[in-house]
Amino acid sequence: MNFGVVVFPGSNCDRDAAYVTQDLLGQPTRLIWHQETDISEIDVIILPGGFSYGDYLRCGAIAQFSPIMKAVQDHAQQGKFVLGICNGFQILTEVGLLPGALICNRDLHFICDRALVRVEHNHLSWTQNYSEKAVITLPIAHGEGRYFADPDTLTQLEHNGQILFRYCNAQGEMTSNPNGSLKHIAGITNERGNVLGMMPHPERASDDVLGKTDGLALFQGVLKAAVMV
Repeated sequence: MNFGVVVFPGSNCDRDAAYVTQDLLGQPTRLIWHQETDISEIDVIILPGGFSYGDYLRCGAIAQFSPIMKAVQDHAQQGKFVLGICNGFQILTEVGLLPGALICNRDLHFICDRALVRVEHNHLSWTQNYSEKAVITLPIAHGEGRYFADPDTLTQLEHNGQILFRYCNAQGEMTSNPNGSLKHIAGITNERGNVLGMMPHPERASDDVLGKTDGLALFQGVLKAAVMV
């Protein structure tokens, strides 16, 4: 199974993601420079965290125009998997592969911490290795991670089961929300379910040496699904 990790100027989590897919999962992984346009051999494409183009204008606003993004859009339209983590999530909303926007955190501070996140359901490839409503711990590191969308979009996300992760407390209750995201949203998918954007970093919680492996199941789940296709 071929993984590809896009590298934009300013990406800083690209090697972290590649380490999980290549070293931990043992899958062929290619770092893809943002000016490339051919990703036809890739099964799962990852847009990593970081500060693409220095986050000038706003997070992801410039990266959406990188040559690679047309190929990423085509990849998604073919039903292949796309994962956007943190800055990658911001880029996916900017390019229109996911609805809504990521805006400045509620308290206007950059947050670098670990967050409790509830897995809303395990009907999709991304979460099939988790128990439904499981509470997991994942690192967060962002200044513009507050999910925002209009009421109609939020209703549609709820109705279609596109909200995959929410911030919560240890009991899974919606009382903790580090950045003020509407509906406690930490991660959503497109309607088809093959494109996932999430602010928490699963790749930073995938190795025993880091003390947490809650994020590894996400990569294992999509690997299992991709192998079955």
